[in-house]
Amino acid sequence: MMENQGGWLFFWVPLMLVLVALALELSPRAKFKAKIGFYCVLCVVASTFTAPVCLLWNRGRTVHNMTIIKNVVRSFKYLYGLRFDKKGLEHFEVEGPCVIVSNHQSILDMIGLMEILPERCVQIAKRELLYFGTVGLIMYLGGVIFINRKRTSNAKTVMAGVGQAMMKDNVKVWIYPEGTRNGNGELLPFKKGAFHLAIQTQVPVIPVVYSSFLSFYNSEKNLFTSGKIQVEVLPPIPTQGLTAMDVDDLTNRCYSSMRATFLRLSGRPGEVNGEASSLAQ
Repeated sequence: MMENQGGWLFFWVPLMLVLVALALELSPRAKFKAKIGFYCVLCVVASTFTAPVCLLWNRGRTVHNMTIIKNVVRSFKYLYGLRFDKKGLEHFEVEGPCVIVSNHQSILDMIGLMEILPERCVQIAKRELLYFGTVGLIMYLGGVIFINRKRTSNAKTVMAGVGQAMMKDNVKVWIYPEGTRNGNGELLPFKKGAFHLAIQTQVPVIPVVYSSFLSFYNSEKNLFTSGKIQVEVLPPIPTQGLTAMDVDDLTNRCYSSMRATFLRLSGRPGEVNGEASSLAQ
């Protein structure tokens, strides 16, 4: 009986592997899904092996673990053939805390973020991600600030606690003001939380813009190939002296400059003066 089972396995396993290989070769959708799946597995495996290193090296939750995490995640670009052209990194050289805002396009944003992440910088993430196994653990160990948006009524309230943590730990905070991934070749209207935070704490806002991924990553077309990403760090925008009354103006100012930069980096500078829906939410 065992010999028969072994014979069937010897026949079916190679056959299934051949069929999977053919499916990947013939179906763009299957190939796209396989690459996404591999990326997710890569994140789990990397976090599983990196978490013990963080625990042994820095003995717990600290922003210093971000240096370890950054070096691991940056290696992902070689597996996916991603190249980065970076400009304006000197604008990160501000003393003390600041709020960094950037556009948010896909799951590949994490690689782009780690490519230029400055020292003593953490991200904001929804609290649900804390429970994503070793991925949640590595985020916790890196000092990521988790927020529970379900228990708060508005952006100002959400960011009050973040501001306290940012000033107490003397860290820079990285936020995606669009609030969700947006890979349609435009910028979504910005939510105001990041700008409430900057004004509440009187720290500068540093905009960061990544060029469009559409030429090599497009979920609607099942496209996922190698590609080049241009990233530009814009000059800091001071907030000293601003009040809650200036949040809308600051939000719109950042949106306008980031959208113009995004279109320029994406090879569409002629669209800068085109109509955009309401900028702030």
